[in-house]
Amino acid sequence: MRRRVLVSILLVIAATVLTLGVPLGIVSWRVVDDLVQRDLAGRLDAVAASISAQAAQSVQPGDDGGINLQRLEVAIPPGGRLDIRMAGRIEQSVGAPPIAGPTYSEQLVMAGGGLLRLSIPADQVRGEQLGALALVGLAVALSVVVGTGVALLTAGRLVTPLTDVARRAARLGSGDFRTFRRRYGIAELDRVADVLDSSAADIAALIGRERDLAGDISHQLRTRLTGLRLRLEELALHPDPEVRTEVGEALEQTDRLVTVVDDLLAAARSRRAGGARELELRPELAEVVQDWAPRLAGTGRRLVLDCPDGVLVTATAGRLRETVGVLLDNALQHGAGTVTVTVPADGPGPPMVRVQVADEGDGVPDALVGHVFERGVSTASSTGIGLGLARAFVEADGGRLELTRPRPPVFTVFLAQREEAPVDPSSSGSGVSVDGESVDTAASSSGNTNRR
Repeated sequence: MRRRVLVSILLVIAATVLTLGVPLGIVSWRVVDDLVQRDLAGRLDAVAASISAQAAQSVQPGDDGGINLQRLEVAIPPGGRLDIRMAGRIEQSVGAPPIAGPTYSEQLVMAGGGLLRLSIPADQVRGEQLGALALVGLAVALSVVVGTGVALLTAGRLVTPLTDVARRAARLGSGDFRTFRRRYGIAELDRVADVLDSSAADIAALIGRERDLAGDISHQLRTRLTGLRLRLEELALHPDPEVRTEVGEALEQTDRLVTVVDDLLAAARSRRAGGARELELRPELAEVVQDWAPRLAGTGRRLVLDCPDGVLVTATAGRLRETVGVLLDNALQHGAGTVTVTVPADGPGPPMVRVQVADEGDGVPDALVGHVFERGVSTASSTGIGLGLARAFVEADGGRLELTRPRPPVFTVFLAQREEAPVDPSSSGSGVSVDGESVDTAASSSGNTNRR
């Protein structure tokens, strides 16, 4: 897209140069030629007037035929030559020696029958014409430079928002339901961004309701089936053999039903994990950190990423970003101080990789430590859904999410790793975030200590 926009604008500039630049060059060439001819004609008029004035004063004839040649030299351009032919007088010349090669000449017939010819070298005129063409070329080059700059700005203004919107649509398709506040100042693109945000919120709510419904149904089914089996096992002690036979068949059907429920749930989980693929961890975390750093900066806090290059995990990009986003939002709402996203170099190794999200707050109260991932559990004003949803995202990709330290709080995401990834120890460093730069804001400020 960017290339097409640039090529289109540059083609317009090229057409403008051909349409205006070439005719302007031709006109400039001819204007210089016309100005030279007019200048020579004006000088001849001045010479003729001087000669007529000298004749009117009845100057005594001398060696110069009665014409003061020194008074005529001022009218001759540098490098020029004036030839004078007077009736009944000797031909005279003033100025440069005879000019070799092409010349520009202008002549004037005087009233008394004399003839004046003023000539200058053609090379001198060519130099002025080439100078005019150089100015035209400079103007054209400046126009091309300015046009290219405008093309780059226009392409960036159009292509960057379109690319961003396309990326957000792809994230929505992969299960990343975050909304974004960024708008572009283009009414149509802003409208698309609003629709994407509203769609993300609606889809997230729908999936959340479906997930809760599936969980509730599976829980209720298991509970009822367990109760039914207990009753049947009591009936299996009945003294009547026929009753025991029927109860045995009922127990067999109950076991089959339990197996069917387990298989359906396993199939649903496998379908959710079908989009998991091998990802490089650092770029995904850097993108999330880049999104959340300004929000923490607005509260006077820092966000730091410490992750080596080359760490490969098996996950769904959208779910991974959503999970880390939930943990960062949790730290923003309920934590304090610097927030760090760390991938320890001394991790457990294959088949798991750790991603730790920590802050400097007071942490999770003891009463919530065992229930922090349960839906609806929160001592703050939040809904208590975020951490449970984040755990569901991680588990769908074959990982797990744990609270590994309550105070100061550390949440750890364990991600699947097919094989040990090549890690460059020199690339790891504290306080590194997007593109190797630290996402660092002002000193920390405190927040609520209770977590969702």
